[in-house]
Amino acid sequence: MGLGGISIWQLLIVLAIVLLLFGTKRLRNLGGDLGGAIKGFRKAMDTQEKEQDENENKPQLTEKTDETNEALEGESGAEQKEKQG
Repeated sequence: MGLGGISIWQLLIVLAIVLLLFGTKRLRNLGGDLGGAIKGFRKAMDTQEKEQDENENKPQLTEKTDETNEALEGESGAEQKEKQG
Protein backbone atom coordinates (compact mmCIF):
# COMPACT_ATOMS: atom_id res chain seq x y z
CA MET A 1 0.00 0.00 0.00
CA GLY A 2 1.16 3.48 -0.84
CA LEU A 3 -0.17 6.84 0.18
CA GLY A 4 -3.48 6.50 1.99
CA GLY A 5 -4.38 3.16 0.40
CA ILE A 6 -3.36 4.15 -3.16
CA SER A 7 -0.70 1.93 -4.68
CA ILE A 8 2.07 3.08 -6.98
CA TRP A 9 0.39 1.36 -9.96
CA GLN A 10 -2.80 3.35 -9.46
CA LEU A 11 -0.79 6.58 -9.34
CA LEU A 12 1.00 5.66 -12.57
CA ILE A 13 -2.31 4.92 -14.32
CA VAL A 14 -3.74 8.29 -13.23
CA LEU A 15 -0.55 10.03 -14.42
CA ALA A 16 -0.79 8.30 -17.82
CA ILE A 17 -4.43 9.37 -18.21
CA VAL A 18 -3.56 12.98 -17.31
CA LEU A 19 -0.72 12.95 -19.87
CA LEU A 20 -3.09 11.66 -22.55
CA LEU A 21 -5.75 14.25 -21.77
CA PHE A 22 -3.57 17.35 -21.46
CA GLY A 23 -0.35 16.49 -23.28
CA THR A 24 3.18 17.13 -22.15
CA LYS A 25 3.41 20.68 -23.52
CA ARG A 26 0.36 21.90 -21.61
CA LEU A 27 1.53 20.19 -18.40
CA ARG A 28 4.99 21.75 -18.79
CA ASN A 29 3.43 25.20 -19.17
CA LEU A 30 1.20 24.56 -16.17
CA GLY A 31 4.22 23.52 -14.10
CA GLY A 32 6.16 26.61 -15.15
CA ASP A 33 3.24 28.88 -14.32
CA LEU A 34 2.79 27.24 -10.94
CA GLY A 35 6.50 27.58 -10.19
CA GLY A 36 6.48 31.24 -11.17
CA ALA A 37 3.48 31.91 -8.96
CA ILE A 38 5.19 30.27 -5.98
CA LYS A 39 8.37 32.30 -6.58
CA GLY A 40 6.35 35.52 -6.76
CA PHE A 41 4.51 34.66 -3.55
CA ARG A 42 7.75 33.92 -1.69
CA LYS A 43 9.33 37.14 -2.95
CA ALA A 44 6.32 39.17 -1.81
CA MET A 45 6.41 37.53 1.62
CA ASP A 46 10.14 38.23 1.99
CA THR A 47 9.78 41.91 1.05
CA GLN A 48 6.84 42.32 3.43
CA GLU A 49 8.82 40.77 6.30
CA LYS A 50 11.79 43.04 5.54
CA GLU A 51 9.54 46.13 5.57
CA GLN A 52 8.02 45.08 8.89
CA ASP A 53 11.48 44.53 10.39
CA GLU A 54 12.63 47.95 9.16
CA ASN A 55 9.54 49.63 10.62
CA GLU A 56 10.02 47.91 13.98
CA ASN A 57 13.68 48.93 14.18
CA LYS A 58 13.07 52.52 13.10
CA PRO A 59 12.69 54.90 16.08
CA GLN A 60 9.34 56.61 16.18
CA LEU A 61 9.46 60.39 16.23
CA THR A 62 6.93 62.26 18.32
CA GLU A 63 5.89 65.81 17.64
CA LYS A 64 5.83 68.37 20.41
CA THR A 65 2.54 70.11 20.82
CA ASP A 66 1.93 73.61 22.11
CA GLU A 67 0.33 72.20 25.27
CA THR A 68 3.51 70.30 26.09
CA ASN A 69 5.65 73.38 25.54
CA GLU A 70 3.36 75.52 27.70
CA ALA A 71 3.38 72.95 30.48
CA LEU A 72 7.17 72.81 30.42
CA GLU A 73 7.43 76.59 30.46
CA GLY A 74 4.92 76.79 33.28
CA GLU A 75 6.88 74.33 35.39
CA SER A 76 10.13 76.14 34.82
CA GLY A 77 8.45 79.44 35.81
CA ALA A 78 7.12 77.87 39.01
CA GLU A 79 10.51 76.47 39.84
CA GLN A 80 12.09 79.91 39.37
CA LYS A 81 9.53 81.47 41.74
CA GLU A 82 10.34 78.86 44.39
CA LYS A 83 14.02 79.61 44.11
CA GLN A 84 13.42 83.35 44.45
CA GLY A 85 10.92 83.05 47.31
